Amino acid sequence: MKLSDLKPRMLMGPGPSDVHPRVLAAMSQPTIGHLDPQFLECLNEIRNMLKAVFQTNNELTLAVSGTGSAGMETCVVNLIEPGDKILVCVNGVFGQRMTDVAARAGAEVITIERPWGAVFAADDVEAAIREKGPFKVVGIVHAETSTGAAQPIPSISEVAHEAGALLLVDTVTSLGGMEVDADGWQIDACYSGTQKCLSCPPGLSPVTFSAAAVAAMEARKTKVQSWYLDMSMVRAYWGSERLYHHTAPINMNYALHEALRIVLEEGLKARWERHALHHRSLKAGLEAMGIRYLADPDHQLPMLNAVAAPEGVHEGEVRTRLLDEYDIEIGAGLGAFKGKAWRIGLMGESATERHVTAVLSALGSVLSEKGIVKEKDAGLAAAKAAYGS
Repeated sequence: MKLSDLKPRMLMGPGPSDVHPRVLAAMSQPTIGHLDPQFLECLNEIRNMLKAVFQTNNELTLAVSGTGSAGMETCVVNLIEPGDKILVCVNGVFGQRMTDVAARAGAEVITIERPWGAVFAADDVEAAIREKGPFKVVGIVHAETSTGAAQPIPSISEVAHEAGALLLVDTVTSLGGMEVDADGWQIDACYSGTQKCLSCPPGLSPVTFSAAAVAAMEARKTKVQSWYLDMSMVRAYWGSERLYHHTAPINMNYALHEALRIVLEEGLKARWERHALHHRSLKAGLEAMGIRYLADPDHQLPMLNAVAAPEGVHEGEVRTRLLDEYDIEIGAGLGAFKGKAWRIGLMGESATERHVTAVLSALGSVLSEKGIVKEKDAGLAAAKAAYGS
């Protein structure tokens, strides 16, 4: 195939999201050396902008060379030594994945679980610590991409720190699309991904570590399990020493630099409000078509809408038609929701009224043909009413 023949899609799945033309243009800038002073200045600016987006003063803030899963592994393997105890809160696929990564790092892993779509209360974590602690680390997912559930963090943080644990938080889907306050919530280790609400191509994972997390790393008695992700070496490259560790993905960092500029130009609060606005309108439209949300109504993500496929509908067939006939990509269900759900993303550049009306119009047409929806424009009308138009 010729890459020039690729058809553009409207990306409304769980990631990647649509990418701003400025970000794509940034990737086409000349590749220079990873130790070139110009590139090192680019990294300095990325670190400062990431600190602003994470809302932190943490000096150890950088972009790991790898996707969000690499960020997860970075945080886990740098904080965990063989035999350390970690409590992981599991209410979806990505809590399960954190459990797997921690076990591979040699941790003694204890899990607590909530039904898919539900969130944890501070009492759940407190009880687990009291019964099975103490723990070195408490890990939790802020935005569970498999269920569309938004986990409140501050009360969990308070309980974890009162027990002397470090708090590890997955913000892969939430960063840039809803409030993430690393310092205010006292998060010790936090990771994200570029391809969700930052609307940058996949390939980098922003991470930030508190002073307490850095102290724990410096007190290690064993080497970090992963050479590539060992922060004791990577931080020397991103810091003032500029010691060579690996060849950074130059042009991907250009992309992240421009994506972060766009985020900060819009303003964090304005960006969060934009995601919430389009979520409300999409939700009004979907519910008008009888489509049910899967997450707790009080704790739904604005950027990831996990909904049950209507009875009598082959969800995969609908997704295929949206892609083939309308060039719209939405995601399938994972784990317990496999074959039963759609995951509709409103992330970054994909969080617009144009995206909302396009997917509701397409779904209305497909589902009305199948007799599932009586009025094919019912969802579209409800969304427009929610927008006030």
